[in-house]
Amino acid sequence: MTLSFDPDKLPLPVGHFIGDRLVAAEGVIDMHRPSDAKAYGGCPVADENLVDRAVQSAKQTLKVSNWGGVRPRERTVALQRWADLIESEAETLAKLEALSSTRPVGQLVSGDIAVTAEQIRFFAEFADKEGSDLVPTDDSNLGMIMAEPYGVVGAITPWNFPVSMAGWKLGPALAAGNAVVLKPSEMTPFSTIYLAELAIRAGLPAGLINIVLGDGQVTGNAITGHPEIAKISFTGSTAAGSAIMANIARTGVKPMTLELGGKSPQLVFADADLDKAALVISQGILSNAGQACVAGSRLIVEESIAAPLAEAIVARMKMVKAAPTWDETSQYSPIISKRQLDRIHSIVESAVSAGGECLLGGAPMDAPGYFYQPTLIAVRDAFSPAVSEEIFGPVLTLQTFADEEEALTLADHPTYGLAAGLFTRDLSRAIRVTRRLQAGTIWVNRFSRSRDHILPTGGYKQSGIGKDLGREAYLANRKSKSVLISL
Repeated sequence: MTLSFDPDKLPLPVGHFIGDRLVAAEGVIDMHRPSDAKAYGGCPVADENLVDRAVQSAKQTLKVSNWGGVRPRERTVALQRWADLIESEAETLAKLEALSSTRPVGQLVSGDIAVTAEQIRFFAEFADKEGSDLVPTDDSNLGMIMAEPYGVVGAITPWNFPVSMAGWKLGPALAAGNAVVLKPSEMTPFSTIYLAELAIRAGLPAGLINIVLGDGQVTGNAITGHPEIAKISFTGSTAAGSAIMANIARTGVKPMTLELGGKSPQLVFADADLDKAALVISQGILSNAGQACVAGSRLIVEESIAAPLAEAIVARMKMVKAAPTWDETSQYSPIISKRQLDRIHSIVESAVSAGGECLLGGAPMDAPGYFYQPTLIAVRDAFSPAVSEEIFGPVLTLQTFADEEEALTLADHPTYGLAAGLFTRDLSRAIRVTRRLQAGTIWVNRFSRSRDHILPTGGYKQSGIGKDLGREAYLANRKSKSVLISL
């Protein structure tokens, strides 16, 4: 299978997807391909009326199909058919995603898309295995906790991993018996639209998944503020999550799951396997060119090994080569937009001006598109902008520590607590430090998610509310009522 393709010849599903079809719409947000900066179309913006049309489609489908009330195994089987179809259509999905996003086409088929199919199967199995509970009462009563779907769930996904983030939202919501109105990023909508088309082909009721396109200001606000959307699930920046909370508060009260920003530390102690640490740390910041909430952007290393570890990391960072996302040999991602590229460079320049030493990189690449050089900056000031701000680019800062207590002090970020990495051969230290790190996910001697979908993900502090993945994500898409029957 040859995955490389001509981006100018790829047919695109253009429009909103409501019910069982594309709704034609003219583009109003200019779209540029990150790999070559070429303008190639416009993204339409769904207003309140169109979002309401999608919500009514979802409500009607729930009523007619009884999706939330059918035998639970029927939901499981339908979702499994959808997962099978996603796998069989992986090449088409990969090309649609690679065209407009930062994800290289060669990493998508066996990576993001295969993982998305796995996640949908994982959540599908909860449908007939998680339900209501009988609870202990005295003999004159029967006590129950009954679980039910919310109804219509609103979801908003980011541009950095379009297919897999859609799977995070759609899998648990549908398995729990809900319908979904989902807004993908206006920069990367096409693979998500195709996912919805595949759901219809797999036999899911038409209208169970509705995709509306647009920006956060108009379409996002219409979703989060809609009175008939019962629950919100969002992945994106902390600032956007705060705005969503404010909009919900203005229009009422509803539950929400927010997976937000991060500034994840990677702590390396002198007893660590330095070759492995250098490989993992490099991957932790270079994957998707650092455009991930969990990117390991803060290297905090014991003083005695700082120099050799930095040298090994620099050697690995130098290996990357820029290539368009539609080239199957590409292993390094562009930055999503010119605006984000300029923001990354501005933060790097500020960090250097504030006394940081740039050990590698520090500038945009001399290549078509929005590529930024892998960058390593040694800093002494914990308040350096490169340390304090979520950069969302391939920029790694280096700080050193003398002892464990100082390492933990440096690792603790005042705002974020999404993920953290720890490298040591000392099991006692690993457990001791893990207990004290303020983050929702801790990786020891690694820095990446596995395909163990049972592990939930979510942050401490302003890195989020609630969990995606795991049993927790399924339960977050169900509401409960207490029932007490007198006998």
